[in-house]
Amino acid sequence: MKPFLIFDLDGTLVDSLPGIAASLNRCLTAHGLPGHSNDAIRSFIGDGLTTLIRRAVYSGAEPALMESLLHYYKADYAATWEEGSEAYPGIHGLLEELQTSGFSLAVLSNKVHDFTVSMTLHVFPSIHFAKVLGQRDEIPHKPDPAMAFQVANTIGAAPENCIIIGDSTMDLLTASSAGMKAIAVSWGYHDRERLIAAGATRIIDHPSMLPTLLV
Repeated sequence: MKPFLIFDLDGTLVDSLPGIAASLNRCLTAHGLPGHSNDAIRSFIGDGLTTLIRRAVYSGAEPALMESLLHYYKADYAATWEEGSEAYPGIHGLLEELQTSGFSLAVLSNKVHDFTVSMTLHVFPSIHFAKVLGQRDEIPHKPDPAMAFQVANTIGAAPENCIIIGDSTMDLLTASSAGMKAIAVSWGYHDRERLIAAGATRIIDHPSMLPTLLV
């Protein structure tokens, strides 16, 4: 039986850092707060929107400020994300190859659910994903296994027959907590050293390397 392939989105399928950084910095500037470099914001990504913004502001920010920042960012990003989000080189070809070979594919992200769905449909219109799931208030996000189980249940896949493919330690922890396998990618937002320290045993440096690990 072919494994069910569950891809992370930001930093794995799509380089969305430019769009995230531009929107976040506009949000901070509008609130009289200092912005950050793309390299700094790269390290903020992966744990959901609230954590992204919390890492970007000073420690102990008041709840009212956090709420205002979240509201502003969501509105700004909804209107601008297409300007700074594109598939990594080789990803389109990889997904088409996997789809043609009969693999079931899914997307599992800590990005807000609506943004996750919109971005996936926009960047990969020709790819059929069995499930596209992002962060929602009513369900714990990665590394809690709840979302991973929900994705697997879409096609009735047993956890041991699922592979989570992602660029972050969050993806590795999710796979471990869900009893799923993991393959890490080195082109995203967490450095190889962090991935190895988190227990990564299979790391690929280009999308073309993935099929060789699935035979």
